[in-house]
Amino acid sequence: MKLSSIFFGGMLFLTSPNLQAQQIPYKNSKLPVENRVQDLLGRMTVDEKVGQLSKLLGWEMYEKGPAGVGVSAKLKKAVKEQHIGLLWATLRADPWTQKTLLNGLSPVEAARATNAIQRYMLDSTRLGIPLLLSEEAPHGHMAIGATVFPTAIGQASTWNPALIEQMAGTIAKETYAVGGKNGYGPVLDLARDPRWSRTEETYGEDAYLIGQMGKAMVKGFQGDGLGKEDKIIGTLKHFVAYAVPEGGHNGEAVSIGERALRHHFLYPFEQAVKAGVGSVMTAYNSIDGIPCSANPWLLKDILRKEWGFNGFVVSDLLSISGLNGGHATASNGAEAASQSIHAGLDVDLSGTGYGANLLQAVQAGLVESAVLDTAVARVLRMKFNLGLFDRPFVDEKLVLKKVGTQANREMARKVAQESIVLLKNDANLLPLKKTIKRIAVVGPNADNVYNQLGDYTAPQAEAKVKTVLDGIRAAVGKGTQIDYVKGCAIRDTLHSHVQEAVAAAQLSDVVVVVLGGSSARDFKTSYQATGAANVDINAISDMESGEGFDRVSLDMMGDQLKLLKALEKTGKPIVLVTIMGRPLNLNWASEHIPAIVNAWYPGQEGGLAIADVLFGDYNPAGRLPISIPRSVGQLPVHYNHNKPKHHDYVEMTAKPLYTFGYGLSYSAFDYSSLHVDLKENTDDFICTVSFDVENKGSMSGDEVAQLYVVDEVSSVVTAVKQLKRFERKSIGVGERVRISFQLTKEDLKLWAVDSVWKTEKGKFKLLIGAGSDDLRLEGVLELKKDYL
Repeated sequence: MKLSSIFFGGMLFLTSPNLQAQQIPYKNSKLPVENRVQDLLGRMTVDEKVGQLSKLLGWEMYEKGPAGVGVSAKLKKAVKEQHIGLLWATLRADPWTQKTLLNGLSPVEAARATNAIQRYMLDSTRLGIPLLLSEEAPHGHMAIGATVFPTAIGQASTWNPALIEQMAGTIAKETYAVGGKNGYGPVLDLARDPRWSRTEETYGEDAYLIGQMGKAMVKGFQGDGLGKEDKIIGTLKHFVAYAVPEGGHNGEAVSIGERALRHHFLYPFEQAVKAGVGSVMTAYNSIDGIPCSANPWLLKDILRKEWGFNGFVVSDLLSISGLNGGHATASNGAEAASQSIHAGLDVDLSGTGYGANLLQAVQAGLVESAVLDTAVARVLRMKFNLGLFDRPFVDEKLVLKKVGTQANREMARKVAQESIVLLKNDANLLPLKKTIKRIAVVGPNADNVYNQLGDYTAPQAEAKVKTVLDGIRAAVGKGTQIDYVKGCAIRDTLHSHVQEAVAAAQLSDVVVVVLGGSSARDFKTSYQATGAANVDINAISDMESGEGFDRVSLDMMGDQLKLLKALEKTGKPIVLVTIMGRPLNLNWASEHIPAIVNAWYPGQEGGLAIADVLFGDYNPAGRLPISIPRSVGQLPVHYNHNKPKHHDYVEMTAKPLYTFGYGLSYSAFDYSSLHVDLKENTDDFICTVSFDVENKGSMSGDEVAQLYVVDEVSSVVTAVKQLKRFERKSIGVGERVRISFQLTKEDLKLWAVDSVWKTEKGKFKLLIGAGSDDLRLEGVLELKKDYL
């Protein structure tokens, strides 16, 4: 008999197939998945079926003590009384969960905890159904010891889907190693109001760019098939139009027509669904009066019928309860549960939206047994496809070979390097020479570990995160003196030391000042049940961004601008580095500061990556995935607004300060030799757009070539221009490369007046360049017929 081994609970076990278990159809790994699903479904009671749809807070389900890690009494109670099927954020650690480096789990302890939980499910329940463990993983697994990458807005700034796919593969490997099989991410919200607190979690303002990044994350997470080692399923967030709430208020109502939804907001989700994503999360908001968690048009007609989605839909935390709460479309919990499950929402993240409410709804005839069975089957099907019934445990001895490795740290540094956007570089102040005698490093984000990491980040071990100060110290030699002065906090104005910073600057040859924002949660902040932070005007932490921290302005808070102005008066060369989660007001800095480098939240290796750029060890090529406005009065200010062209305001131009797709380099690139080749046939066409890009500078570097399309005359109003292709290309000094893009009817289609997708005949202007407002070449594509 063939034996296999598993390292579990610190001991090595030999296992063999259980012959009796193999005779039970749902436990027989040789049977087709659908046979196993139907067999198990037929054996379950109504209570067990309802329980399979409940996803509880996982960090309450283990206990850590002197004897090791094991299951908690809370888990045993939940299993006995609720028959739960899933857990969320079991390994999460942060101020909301109150899990710290001391009482949280190391990576090895995390694997032991999840193994203990799965062992309990197999040995202590009637049917032995394993749990599906979902983990937060948007820019790294949100667990102690995991690698922290740049937040999504930084990932998008790489304009490099291939790199993001590699990054996602690393996150999947770390999550899988400790027992997670489902990563929450990517976030595909289209962000058009940076006052909204969660802008950092998005890929920006453009549907095409978001779609490319979303596909890359799904491929990196899931690989080429479910159930593979080191792979997990993704969960798309938040379906849909969550990032454009009225007034920038997190979770509030949205008023968008179907055409705008289809052209922009739904598009990224469609791309990721067709890439095979396993799960989709509903959004808190309503659209045109219908809550997303009770919208059958979204969850059934669009998601499943039109796109062919075959995974499961999960609520956001407590969003089902929001139907008989904030939205007030249901009079009680049972009615809310009925609305959601009939709309196509399968899993309740909380365990309180369904649970007793869904059981009551079934018993009262508000939910038919077939509807319940459909939802349960989707969850069971995913568990079988992931191999949970056949391989429920992880190998504890492999954890340290997969989590937080040197290779993973190098990947984090690479993503951070590619995410950095050079916004300004007058007189080629950058890159700095490493022979500089004295540097003043100033600012609240120059040496602040948690301000550099963004929201959804676990506690970090000392010295793990490399700050900007660390990076500068590592980049220069012993002959350079570095003077560090914090100067001020992000928000607090009671403990500023502006004059100390000025004194350090006066003695320096160059000043690097690091300002911006913070999503760093602390243990003094109070939190809502959803995990969003409560804003307390009497408690002055650095946090001005992250879930729940919506803004009324985009000005830098506290004494930051005061500090920058005081430093500028010294007359010393100044490099401004911004570390932030949303576009902030850079008007004064753009006018007065010679060099500006934007790093968003660059992750644990961000300080090293920033220093690489500052001293020329890396040639920056990041591009903005979201426009930086001049004023909140311009909002929304996205580049691809619908026609007609905007006119200027009385007070200022209508253009943003820095536009979508913008970013500088230490090299100069020349575009030439455009050729457009169109081949039309009966059902489709192929338009090949080719051009040359030459590096005219003195340093090798990357260029991000971008193709925008303008539909010159259309039956419905379309965007003034729309990104359709891009490529990040490494080009050596003096090297000329040929870049080609292909367009088909899918790229030029619109949602026509008769509610069908159609690519209409006529002229399309093709614009090629280095940014949405930096277009170097222009061509024309003319179609002779319509394409359906």
